[in-house]
Amino acid sequence: MTSAAPRVGLSRTALGRVVPTAWARARGAGGRLEDPVVSWSAAFGIGLFALLLRLWHLGTPHAFEFDETYYAKDAWSLAHFGYVREYVGGANDQILDGNTTHGWKDSPSMIVHPEAGKWLIALGEKAFGMDPFGWRIASAVVGSLMIVVMCRLGRRLTGSTALGCVAGLLLSLDGLQFVLSRLALLDIFVAFWTLCAVSCLVNDRLWHRAKMARLTPEPVTDSRSWGPVRALLFRPWLLLSGICWGLAIGTKWEALYPLAAFGILTWLWSAGARRSFGVRWPIVKSAVADGIPAFAHLVLVALVVYLATWTGWLIHAQQYETHLSATQYTHYNGGKDWPTRNEPDAHGLGEVKQTLTSFLHYQHDVFIFHTQFLNDATHTYASKPSGWLFINRPVGVDADVDIKPGTRGCDAPADSTCLRQVLLIGNPVIWWGGIGALLFAGAMWVGARDWRFGVTIVGTASTWLPWLQYDDRPIFIFYAVVTLPFIVLALTLTMGKVIGSSPLPSPRRTAGVIAAGSFFVLALVNFAWFWPIWTDQMLTHSEWLDRIWFERWI
Repeated sequence: MTSAAPRVGLSRTALGRVVPTAWARARGAGGRLEDPVVSWSAAFGIGLFALLLRLWHLGTPHAFEFDETYYAKDAWSLAHFGYVREYVGGANDQILDGNTTHGWKDSPSMIVHPEAGKWLIALGEKAFGMDPFGWRIASAVVGSLMIVVMCRLGRRLTGSTALGCVAGLLLSLDGLQFVLSRLALLDIFVAFWTLCAVSCLVNDRLWHRAKMARLTPEPVTDSRSWGPVRALLFRPWLLLSGICWGLAIGTKWEALYPLAAFGILTWLWSAGARRSFGVRWPIVKSAVADGIPAFAHLVLVALVVYLATWTGWLIHAQQYETHLSATQYTHYNGGKDWPTRNEPDAHGLGEVKQTLTSFLHYQHDVFIFHTQFLNDATHTYASKPSGWLFINRPVGVDADVDIKPGTRGCDAPADSTCLRQVLLIGNPVIWWGGIGALLFAGAMWVGARDWRFGVTIVGTASTWLPWLQYDDRPIFIFYAVVTLPFIVLALTLTMGKVIGSSPLPSPRRTAGVIAAGSFFVLALVNFAWFWPIWTDQMLTHSEWLDRIWFERWI
Protein backbone atom coordinates (compact mmCIF):
# COMPACT_ATOMS: atom_id res chain seq x y z
CA MET A 1 0.00 0.00 0.00
CA THR A 2 1.37 3.36 -0.94
CA SER A 3 1.27 6.26 1.45
CA ALA A 4 -1.07 9.15 0.80
CA ALA A 5 0.33 12.19 -0.94
CA PRO A 6 1.26 15.08 1.35
CA ARG A 7 -1.43 17.71 1.75
CA VAL A 8 -0.91 21.01 -0.02
CA GLY A 9 -2.92 24.21 -0.33
CA LEU A 10 -3.01 26.27 2.86
CA SER A 11 -0.61 23.82 4.54
CA ARG A 12 2.24 24.92 2.26
CA THR A 13 3.84 28.26 1.42
CA ALA A 14 4.24 29.73 -2.06
CA LEU A 15 7.65 28.05 -2.18
CA GLY A 16 6.13 24.65 -1.37
CA ARG A 17 7.41 24.54 2.18
CA VAL A 18 5.14 23.14 4.90
CA VAL A 19 3.48 25.87 6.95
CA PRO A 20 4.46 25.45 10.63
CA THR A 21 1.81 25.14 13.30
CA ALA A 22 0.67 28.19 15.26
CA TRP A 23 2.70 26.92 18.21
CA ALA A 24 5.86 26.61 16.09
CA ARG A 25 5.32 30.06 14.55
CA ALA A 26 4.87 31.64 17.97
CA ARG A 27 8.03 29.95 19.21
CA GLY A 28 9.96 31.81 16.56
CA ALA A 29 8.15 35.14 16.94
CA GLY A 30 10.65 36.50 19.40
CA GLY A 31 13.68 35.62 17.32
CA ARG A 32 15.64 37.83 14.96
CA LEU A 33 13.59 38.44 11.83
CA GLU A 34 15.93 40.85 10.07
CA ASP A 35 19.33 42.44 9.94
CA PRO A 36 18.82 45.18 12.56
CA VAL A 37 21.58 47.39 11.17
CA VAL A 38 20.06 47.47 7.67
CA SER A 39 16.45 47.88 8.76
CA TRP A 40 17.08 50.53 11.41
CA SER A 41 19.54 52.43 9.20
CA ALA A 42 17.00 52.49 6.38
CA ALA A 43 14.24 53.75 8.71
CA PHE A 44 16.36 56.53 10.18
CA GLY A 45 17.73 57.43 6.75
CA ILE A 46 14.21 57.97 5.44
CA GLY A 47 13.32 59.89 8.59
CA LEU A 48 16.34 62.15 8.19
CA PHE A 49 15.46 62.83 4.55
CA ALA A 50 11.90 63.68 5.62
CA LEU A 51 13.23 66.01 8.31
CA LEU A 52 15.37 67.90 5.80
CA LEU A 53 12.31 68.45 3.59
CA ARG A 54 10.28 69.66 6.56
CA LEU A 55 12.99 72.04 7.77
CA TRP A 56 13.31 73.71 4.35
CA HIS A 57 12.18 77.35 4.80
CA LEU A 58 10.31 76.25 7.95
CA GLY A 59 10.13 79.83 9.24
CA THR A 60 8.15 81.07 6.23
CA PRO A 61 5.61 82.52 6.02
CA HIS A 62 6.67 84.75 8.91
CA ALA A 63 3.19 84.79 10.38
CA PHE A 64 0.76 82.92 12.60
CA GLU A 65 -0.82 80.44 10.23
CA PHE A 66 -4.39 79.27 10.93
CA ASP A 67 -4.69 77.99 14.54
CA GLU A 68 -1.03 78.64 15.29
CA THR A 69 -2.38 81.86 16.76
CA TYR A 70 -3.68 79.78 19.69
CA TYR A 71 -1.19 76.97 20.18
CA ALA A 72 2.05 78.90 19.71
CA LYS A 73 1.04 81.47 22.32
CA ASP A 74 -0.42 78.83 24.65
CA ALA A 75 2.89 76.96 24.49
CA TRP A 76 4.95 80.06 25.28
CA SER A 77 2.66 80.85 28.18
CA LEU A 78 2.98 77.31 29.57
CA ALA A 79 6.76 77.45 29.41
CA HIS A 80 7.04 80.87 31.09
CA PHE A 81 4.13 81.03 33.51
CA GLY A 82 3.34 77.36 34.14
CA TYR A 83 -0.22 77.72 32.84
CA VAL A 84 -1.90 79.27 29.81
CA ARG A 85 -2.67 82.95 30.18
CA GLU A 86 -4.90 85.16 28.09
CA TYR A 87 -3.19 87.59 25.75
CA VAL A 88 -3.92 91.21 24.89
CA GLY A 89 -5.16 92.49 21.57
CA GLY A 90 -2.38 92.97 19.04
CA ALA A 91 -0.21 90.32 20.71
CA ASN A 92 0.47 88.63 17.37
CA ASP A 93 2.05 91.73 15.86
CA GLN A 94 4.14 92.30 18.98
CA ILE A 95 5.43 88.74 18.95
CA LEU A 96 6.29 88.83 15.25
CA ASP A 97 8.20 92.06 15.93
CA GLY A 98 10.21 90.27 18.62
CA ASN A 99 8.39 91.57 21.71
CA THR A 100 7.23 88.66 23.88
CA THR A 101 7.00 90.36 27.28
CA HIS A 102 3.93 92.62 27.14
CA GLY A 103 1.31 90.52 25.39
CA TRP A 104 -0.05 88.55 28.35
CA LYS A 105 -2.71 89.11 30.97
CA ASP A 106 -2.65 87.69 34.49
CA SER A 107 -5.85 85.69 34.06
CA PRO A 108 -5.84 82.10 32.69
CA SER A 109 -7.11 81.28 29.22
CA MET A 110 -10.00 78.88 28.60
CA ILE A 111 -8.09 76.28 26.56
CA VAL A 112 -10.20 73.53 25.00
CA HIS A 113 -7.48 70.95 24.33
CA PRO A 114 -5.13 69.19 26.76
CA GLU A 115 -1.57 70.40 27.16
CA ALA A 116 0.79 67.60 26.04
CA GLY A 117 1.18 68.84 22.47
CA LYS A 118 1.62 72.43 23.61
CA TRP A 119 4.47 71.42 25.91
CA LEU A 120 6.26 69.94 22.88
CA ILE A 121 5.74 73.17 20.96
CA ALA A 122 7.07 75.03 24.01
CA LEU A 123 10.31 73.01 23.88
CA GLY A 124 10.96 74.33 20.38
CA GLU A 125 10.18 77.88 21.44
CA LYS A 126 12.53 77.56 24.41
CA ALA A 127 15.32 76.26 22.19
CA PHE A 128 14.93 78.52 19.14
CA GLY A 129 12.86 81.49 20.29
CA MET A 130 9.31 82.74 19.96
CA ASP A 131 9.19 82.98 16.18
CA PRO A 132 7.69 80.83 13.40
CA PHE A 133 10.72 78.52 13.23
CA GLY A 134 10.71 78.11 17.01
CA TRP A 135 7.06 77.20 17.30
CA ARG A 136 7.14 74.86 14.26
CA ILE A 137 10.33 72.90 14.88
CA ALA A 138 8.71 70.43 17.29
CA SER A 139 6.14 69.49 14.64
CA ALA A 140 8.91 68.93 12.07
CA VAL A 141 10.85 66.64 14.40
CA VAL A 142 7.80 64.67 15.55
CA GLY A 143 6.45 64.39 11.99
CA SER A 144 9.79 62.93 10.89
CA LEU A 145 9.92 60.51 13.83
CA MET A 146 6.43 59.42 12.86
CA ILE A 147 7.84 58.29 9.51
CA VAL A 148 10.55 56.27 11.27
CA VAL A 149 7.88 54.54 13.37
CA MET A 150 5.90 53.84 10.22
CA CYS A 151 8.92 52.19 8.59
CA ARG A 152 9.35 49.94 11.60
CA LEU A 153 5.64 49.07 11.86
CA GLY A 154 5.46 48.36 8.12
CA ARG A 155 8.52 46.12 8.48
CA ARG A 156 6.94 44.29 11.42
CA LEU A 157 3.65 43.68 9.60
CA THR A 158 5.06 42.66 6.22
CA GLY A 159 8.31 40.97 7.19
CA SER A 160 10.03 43.02 4.48
CA THR A 161 12.44 45.88 5.09
CA ALA A 162 11.75 47.14 1.56
CA LEU A 163 7.99 47.30 2.15
CA GLY A 164 8.58 48.91 5.53
CA CYS A 165 10.56 51.62 3.75
CA VAL A 166 7.75 51.98 1.20
CA ALA A 167 5.28 52.56 4.06
CA GLY A 168 7.50 55.28 5.54
CA LEU A 169 8.07 56.94 2.19
CA LEU A 170 4.37 56.95 1.30
CA LEU A 171 3.59 58.60 4.63
CA SER A 172 6.30 61.20 4.01
CA LEU A 173 4.85 61.98 0.57
CA ASP A 174 1.39 62.94 1.81
CA GLY A 175 0.37 66.58 1.94
CA LEU A 176 -1.55 66.49 5.22
CA GLN A 177 1.35 64.85 7.03
CA PHE A 178 3.88 67.13 5.35
CA VAL A 179 2.13 70.45 5.97
CA LEU A 180 1.12 69.57 9.53
CA SER A 181 4.79 68.74 10.16
CA ARG A 182 5.49 72.38 9.30
CA LEU A 183 2.80 73.99 11.48
CA ALA A 184 2.36 74.48 15.22
CA LEU A 185 -0.95 72.61 15.36
CA LEU A 186 -1.74 69.67 17.63
CA ASP A 187 -2.85 67.06 15.12
CA ILE A 188 0.61 65.83 14.09
CA PHE A 189 1.32 65.02 17.76
CA VAL A 190 -1.94 63.06 18.14
CA ALA A 191 -1.13 61.12 14.98
CA PHE A 192 2.41 60.37 16.18
CA TRP A 193 1.45 59.10 19.63
CA THR A 194 -1.45 57.08 18.23
CA LEU A 195 0.85 55.40 15.70
CA CYS A 196 3.40 54.69 18.45
CA ALA A 197 0.69 53.17 20.65
CA VAL A 198 -0.55 50.87 17.88
CA SER A 199 3.02 49.87 17.00
CA CYS A 200 3.54 48.84 20.63
CA LEU A 201 0.36 46.76 20.50
CA VAL A 202 1.56 44.94 17.39
CA ASN A 203 4.87 44.23 19.13
CA ASP A 204 2.95 43.03 22.18
CA ARG A 205 0.98 40.59 20.04
CA LEU A 206 4.21 38.97 18.85
CA TRP A 207 5.83 39.13 22.30
CA HIS A 208 2.75 37.61 23.98
CA ARG A 209 2.59 34.66 21.58
CA ALA A 210 6.33 34.02 21.78
CA LYS A 211 6.27 33.98 25.57
CA MET A 212 3.22 31.71 25.65
CA ALA A 213 5.07 29.30 23.39
CA ARG A 214 8.09 29.28 25.73
CA LEU A 215 5.83 28.70 28.72
CA THR A 216 3.81 25.95 26.99
CA PRO A 217 6.16 23.16 25.85
CA GLU A 218 3.32 21.44 24.00
CA PRO A 219 -0.31 22.16 23.10
CA VAL A 220 -2.80 22.22 26.01
CA THR A 221 -4.93 19.07 26.28
CA ASP A 222 -6.69 19.70 29.60
CA SER A 223 -10.06 21.28 28.85
CA ARG A 224 -9.96 23.09 32.22
CA SER A 225 -6.60 24.73 31.57
CA TRP A 226 -6.30 28.48 31.12
CA GLY A 227 -2.79 28.32 29.76
CA PRO A 228 -0.07 30.49 31.35
CA VAL A 229 -1.46 33.40 33.38
CA ARG A 230 0.85 34.70 36.12
CA ALA A 231 3.91 34.94 33.90
CA LEU A 232 1.92 37.09 31.45
CA LEU A 233 0.48 39.58 33.92
CA PHE A 234 3.18 42.14 33.12
CA ARG A 235 3.45 42.95 29.41
CA PRO A 236 6.08 45.65 28.75
CA TRP A 237 4.85 46.54 25.28
CA LEU A 238 1.34 47.12 26.65
CA LEU A 239 2.81 49.42 29.29
CA LEU A 240 4.60 51.47 26.63
CA SER A 241 1.42 51.55 24.59
CA GLY A 242 -0.52 52.86 27.60
CA ILE A 243 1.99 55.68 28.01
CA CYS A 244 1.64 56.58 24.33
CA TRP A 245 -2.17 56.49 24.55
CA GLY A 246 -2.01 58.83 27.54
CA LEU A 247 0.13 61.29 25.58
CA ALA A 248 -2.19 61.02 22.56
CA ILE A 249 -5.30 61.70 24.64
CA GLY A 250 -3.33 64.35 26.51
CA THR A 251 -2.97 66.15 23.19
CA LYS A 252 -6.51 65.73 21.88
CA TRP A 253 -9.41 63.68 23.19
CA GLU A 254 -10.07 62.05 19.82
CA ALA A 255 -7.49 59.35 20.68
CA LEU A 256 -10.00 57.85 23.13
CA TYR A 257 -11.80 56.09 20.28
CA PRO A 258 -8.83 54.16 18.86
CA LEU A 259 -7.73 53.31 22.42
CA ALA A 260 -11.10 51.62 23.01
CA ALA A 261 -11.08 49.86 19.63
CA PHE A 262 -7.52 48.58 19.85
CA GLY A 263 -8.05 47.59 23.48
CA ILE A 264 -10.80 45.22 22.36
CA LEU A 265 -8.64 44.01 19.48
CA THR A 266 -5.77 43.29 21.89
CA TRP A 267 -8.09 41.13 24.00
CA LEU A 268 -9.23 39.22 20.91
CA TRP A 269 -5.62 38.74 19.79
CA SER A 270 -4.79 37.33 23.21
CA ALA A 271 -7.81 35.03 23.07
CA GLY A 272 -6.70 33.85 19.63
CA ALA A 273 -3.25 33.06 21.03
CA ARG A 274 -4.77 30.93 23.79
CA ARG A 275 -7.02 29.14 21.31
CA SER A 276 -4.02 28.32 19.09
CA PHE A 277 -2.39 26.60 22.08
CA GLY A 278 -5.45 24.46 22.73
CA VAL A 279 -7.21 26.45 25.48
CA ARG A 280 -10.98 25.82 25.53
CA TRP A 281 -13.37 28.80 25.82
CA PRO A 282 -10.48 31.17 25.06
CA ILE A 283 -12.51 34.38 24.67
CA VAL A 284 -14.07 34.08 28.11
CA LYS A 285 -10.87 32.96 29.82
CA SER A 286 -8.80 35.61 28.05
CA ALA A 287 -11.21 38.32 29.21
CA VAL A 288 -10.00 37.59 32.74
CA ALA A 289 -6.43 36.36 32.21
CA ASP A 290 -5.49 38.97 29.59
CA GLY A 291 -8.29 41.55 29.56
CA ILE A 292 -7.90 42.76 33.14
CA PRO A 293 -4.08 43.18 32.92
CA ALA A 294 -4.50 44.85 29.52
CA PHE A 295 -7.02 47.29 30.99
CA ALA A 296 -4.54 48.19 33.72
CA HIS A 297 -1.65 48.56 31.26
CA LEU A 298 -3.59 50.59 28.71
CA VAL A 299 -6.46 52.47 30.34
CA LEU A 300 -5.19 53.06 33.87
CA VAL A 301 -1.67 53.95 32.72
CA ALA A 302 -3.13 56.26 30.06
CA LEU A 303 -5.27 57.95 32.73
CA VAL A 304 -2.24 58.62 34.93
CA VAL A 305 -0.26 60.00 32.00
CA TYR A 306 -3.23 62.12 30.93
CA LEU A 307 -3.48 63.67 34.39
CA ALA A 308 0.27 64.32 34.36
CA THR A 309 -0.07 66.32 31.13
CA TRP A 310 -2.31 68.75 33.04
CA THR A 311 0.29 69.40 35.76
CA GLY A 312 0.44 73.12 34.97
CA TRP A 313 -3.33 73.42 35.33
CA LEU A 314 -3.44 71.39 38.56
CA ILE A 315 -0.68 73.45 40.19
CA HIS A 316 -2.48 76.71 39.31
CA ALA A 317 -6.03 75.47 39.93
CA GLN A 318 -6.83 78.49 42.09
CA GLN A 319 -6.39 80.79 39.10
CA TYR A 320 -8.98 78.80 37.17
CA GLU A 321 -11.37 78.67 40.12
CA THR A 322 -11.18 82.45 40.41
CA HIS A 323 -11.52 83.38 36.75
CA LEU A 324 -13.16 80.48 34.88
CA SER A 325 -15.58 78.83 37.31
CA ALA A 326 -18.50 80.78 35.82
CA THR A 327 -18.06 80.98 32.03
CA GLN A 328 -20.43 80.77 29.10
CA TYR A 329 -19.57 77.07 28.84
CA THR A 330 -20.28 76.54 32.56
CA HIS A 331 -23.69 78.18 32.24
CA TYR A 332 -24.52 76.69 28.84
CA ASN A 333 -27.91 75.00 28.77
CA GLY A 334 -28.67 75.73 32.42
CA GLY A 335 -25.31 74.79 33.92
CA LYS A 336 -24.20 76.15 37.30
CA ASP A 337 -20.99 77.59 38.71
CA TRP A 338 -18.33 75.20 39.94
CA PRO A 339 -18.96 74.21 43.58
CA THR A 340 -15.39 75.30 44.37
CA ARG A 341 -15.99 78.86 43.15
CA ASN A 342 -16.66 80.36 46.57
CA GLU A 343 -15.03 77.74 48.77
CA PRO A 344 -12.11 78.86 50.96
CA ASP A 345 -8.77 77.39 50.07
CA ALA A 346 -8.28 73.97 51.60
CA HIS A 347 -5.04 72.35 52.73
CA GLY A 348 -3.50 68.88 52.56
CA LEU A 349 -5.81 66.18 51.20
CA GLY A 350 -8.65 68.69 51.20
CA GLU A 351 -6.75 70.80 48.71
CA VAL A 352 -6.18 67.76 46.49
CA LYS A 353 -9.92 67.01 46.57
CA GLN A 354 -10.78 70.64 45.85
CA THR A 355 -8.33 70.80 42.93
CA LEU A 356 -9.60 67.56 41.37
CA THR A 357 -13.21 68.74 41.76
CA SER A 358 -12.39 71.94 39.90
CA PHE A 359 -10.47 69.95 37.29
CA LEU A 360 -13.45 67.64 36.63
CA HIS A 361 -15.78 70.62 36.20
CA TYR A 362 -13.30 72.23 33.83
CA GLN A 363 -13.20 69.00 31.80
CA HIS A 364 -17.00 69.08 31.68
CA ASP A 365 -16.94 72.64 30.35
CA VAL A 366 -14.48 71.62 27.63
CA PHE A 367 -16.75 68.70 26.73
CA ILE A 368 -19.72 71.08 26.41
CA PHE A 369 -17.65 73.32 24.15
CA HIS A 370 -16.78 70.44 21.79
CA THR A 371 -20.10 68.61 21.71
CA GLN A 372 -22.77 71.31 22.08
CA PHE A 373 -21.53 74.90 22.13
CA LEU A 374 -20.21 74.86 18.54
CA ASN A 375 -23.24 73.13 17.05
CA ASP A 376 -24.53 74.90 13.94
CA ALA A 377 -21.49 77.20 13.80
CA THR A 378 -19.91 77.69 10.37
CA HIS A 379 -16.41 78.00 8.96
CA THR A 380 -15.16 78.61 5.42
CA TYR A 381 -12.96 75.53 5.41
CA ALA A 382 -15.18 73.17 7.40
CA SER A 383 -15.84 69.82 5.73
CA LYS A 384 -18.05 66.81 6.26
CA PRO A 385 -16.05 63.81 7.56
CA SER A 386 -17.97 61.50 5.23
CA GLY A 387 -15.96 62.97 2.35
CA TRP A 388 -12.52 63.19 3.95
CA LEU A 389 -11.15 60.08 2.22
CA PHE A 390 -12.17 61.63 -1.09
CA ILE A 391 -10.45 64.96 -0.20
CA ASN A 392 -13.68 66.92 -0.22
CA ARG A 393 -12.55 70.25 1.25
CA PRO A 394 -8.92 71.24 1.94
CA VAL A 395 -7.97 74.00 4.37
CA GLY A 396 -6.34 77.22 3.25
CA VAL A 397 -3.69 77.86 5.90
CA ASP A 398 -2.14 80.97 4.39
CA ALA A 399 -2.48 82.94 1.17
CA ASP A 400 -0.83 85.99 -0.39
CA VAL A 401 -2.84 86.84 -3.51
CA ASP A 402 -2.95 89.45 -6.26
CA ILE A 403 0.82 89.86 -6.53
CA LYS A 404 1.38 92.09 -9.52
CA PRO A 405 3.63 91.04 -12.44
CA GLY A 406 7.19 92.26 -12.01
CA THR A 407 6.87 92.62 -8.21
CA ARG A 408 8.23 90.28 -5.54
CA GLY A 409 9.42 87.81 -8.17
CA CYS A 410 6.09 87.45 -10.00
CA ASP A 411 6.69 86.36 -13.59
CA ALA A 412 3.07 86.31 -14.74
CA PRO A 413 1.76 87.83 -17.98
CA ALA A 414 0.69 91.45 -17.79
CA ASP A 415 -3.01 90.54 -17.64
CA SER A 416 -2.57 88.07 -14.77
CA THR A 417 -1.26 87.94 -11.21
CA CYS A 418 0.73 85.64 -8.92
CA LEU A 419 0.03 84.20 -5.51
CA ARG A 420 1.53 82.18 -2.71
CA GLN A 421 -0.46 79.64 -0.75
CA VAL A 422 -0.15 76.99 1.93
CA LEU A 423 -2.95 74.48 1.42
CA LEU A 424 -3.68 71.58 3.77
CA ILE A 425 -4.59 68.90 1.26
CA GLY A 426 -3.65 65.24 1.00
CA ASN A 427 -1.82 63.54 -1.85
CA PRO A 428 -4.70 62.40 -4.10
CA VAL A 429 -2.85 59.30 -5.30
CA ILE A 430 -2.41 58.09 -1.72
CA TRP A 431 -5.90 58.93 -0.50
CA TRP A 432 -7.87 57.77 -3.53
CA GLY A 433 -5.71 54.68 -3.93
CA GLY A 434 -6.11 54.07 -0.22
CA ILE A 435 -9.89 53.71 -0.60
CA GLY A 436 -9.38 50.68 -2.84
CA ALA A 437 -6.70 49.32 -0.52
CA LEU A 438 -9.06 49.57 2.46
CA LEU A 439 -11.74 47.63 0.58
CA PHE A 440 -9.17 44.94 -0.20
CA ALA A 441 -8.01 45.00 3.43
CA GLY A 442 -11.56 44.40 4.64
CA ALA A 443 -11.89 41.39 2.32
CA MET A 444 -8.55 39.97 3.47
CA TRP A 445 -9.35 40.45 7.16
CA VAL A 446 -12.76 38.81 6.92
CA GLY A 447 -12.12 36.32 4.12
CA ALA A 448 -8.52 35.28 4.71
CA ARG A 449 -8.49 36.03 8.46
CA ASP A 450 -5.25 37.94 8.05
CA TRP A 451 -4.88 39.85 11.32
CA ARG A 452 -2.52 42.40 9.77
CA PHE A 453 -5.28 43.83 7.61
CA GLY A 454 -7.42 44.09 10.73
CA VAL A 455 -4.98 46.67 12.06
CA THR A 456 -5.72 48.90 9.07
CA ILE A 457 -9.50 48.48 9.27
CA VAL A 458 -9.78 49.00 13.04
CA GLY A 459 -7.38 51.94 12.85
CA THR A 460 -9.24 53.63 10.01
CA ALA A 461 -12.69 53.03 11.49
CA SER A 462 -11.81 54.19 15.01
CA THR A 463 -10.04 57.38 13.92
CA TRP A 464 -12.47 58.41 11.16
CA LEU A 465 -16.03 57.18 11.79
CA PRO A 466 -16.47 58.83 15.24
CA TRP A 467 -16.24 62.23 13.56
CA LEU A 468 -19.52 61.53 11.75
CA GLN A 469 -21.45 62.25 14.94
CA TYR A 470 -20.00 65.78 15.03
CA ASP A 471 -20.63 66.84 11.44
CA ASP A 472 -23.02 69.59 12.57
CA ARG A 473 -20.11 71.63 13.94
CA PRO A 474 -17.02 73.00 12.15
CA ILE A 475 -14.48 70.20 11.73
CA PHE A 476 -11.64 70.02 9.24
CA ILE A 477 -10.10 67.50 6.89
CA PHE A 478 -6.68 67.66 8.52
CA TYR A 479 -8.13 65.81 11.54
CA ALA A 480 -7.85 62.77 9.26
CA VAL A 481 -4.05 62.81 9.56
CA VAL A 482 -4.57 60.36 12.45
CA THR A 483 -6.29 58.03 9.97
CA LEU A 484 -3.59 58.42 7.33
CA PRO A 485 -1.07 55.88 8.76
CA PHE A 486 -3.68 53.12 8.58
CA ILE A 487 -4.49 54.00 4.97
CA VAL A 488 -0.77 53.84 4.19
CA LEU A 489 -0.52 50.46 5.93
CA ALA A 490 -3.46 49.19 3.83
CA LEU A 491 -1.66 50.36 0.70
CA THR A 492 1.61 48.74 1.78
CA LEU A 493 0.01 45.39 2.63
CA THR A 494 -1.89 45.45 -0.65
CA MET A 495 1.31 46.17 -2.55
CA GLY A 496 2.89 43.22 -0.76
CA LYS A 497 0.06 40.96 -1.90
CA VAL A 498 0.31 42.27 -5.45
CA ILE A 499 4.05 41.55 -5.55
CA GLY A 500 3.59 38.13 -3.94
CA SER A 501 5.49 36.26 -1.26
CA SER A 502 7.76 34.21 -3.49
CA PRO A 503 11.19 35.79 -4.15
CA LEU A 504 11.66 33.65 -7.26
CA PRO A 505 11.44 35.42 -10.65
CA SER A 506 8.13 34.86 -12.41
CA PRO A 507 5.80 36.77 -14.77
CA ARG A 508 3.38 37.31 -11.88
CA ARG A 509 6.06 38.79 -9.63
CA THR A 510 7.34 41.02 -12.43
CA ALA A 511 3.85 42.33 -13.10
CA GLY A 512 3.29 42.89 -9.38
CA VAL A 513 6.55 44.82 -8.98
CA ILE A 514 5.68 46.99 -11.98
CA ALA A 515 2.17 47.71 -10.65
CA ALA A 516 3.34 48.51 -7.11
CA GLY A 517 6.31 50.52 -8.38
CA SER A 518 4.10 52.51 -10.74
CA PHE A 519 1.78 53.44 -7.89
CA PHE A 520 4.70 54.63 -5.80
CA VAL A 521 6.10 56.69 -8.68
CA LEU A 522 2.68 58.31 -9.20
CA ALA A 523 2.58 59.25 -5.51
CA LEU A 524 6.08 60.72 -5.80
CA VAL A 525 5.19 62.72 -8.93
CA ASN A 526 2.02 63.97 -7.24
CA PHE A 527 4.07 65.10 -4.24
CA ALA A 528 6.37 67.09 -6.52
CA TRP A 529 3.38 68.58 -8.37
CA PHE A 530 1.70 69.84 -5.20
CA TRP A 531 4.94 70.95 -3.57
CA PRO A 532 4.42 74.68 -4.43
CA ILE A 533 1.02 74.87 -2.69
CA TRP A 534 2.34 73.02 0.35
CA THR A 535 5.38 75.28 0.79
CA ASP A 536 4.17 78.81 -0.03
CA GLN A 537 5.93 78.99 -3.42
CA MET A 538 5.28 81.72 -5.98
CA LEU A 539 2.82 80.60 -8.68
CA THR A 540 1.09 82.36 -11.52
CA HIS A 541 -2.68 82.18 -11.41
CA SER A 542 -2.76 79.62 -14.21
CA GLU A 543 -0.12 77.44 -12.50
CA TRP A 544 -2.19 77.55 -9.33
CA LEU A 545 -5.35 76.51 -11.19
CA ASP A 546 -3.46 73.53 -12.65
CA ARG A 547 -3.20 72.22 -9.08
CA ILE A 548 -6.72 73.10 -7.94
CA TRP A 549 -8.56 70.27 -9.67
CA PHE A 550 -12.03 70.88 -8.28
CA GLU A 551 -14.03 73.98 -7.43
CA ARG A 552 -14.52 72.72 -3.87
CA TRP A 553 -10.74 72.90 -3.39
CA ILE A 554 -10.77 76.71 -3.71
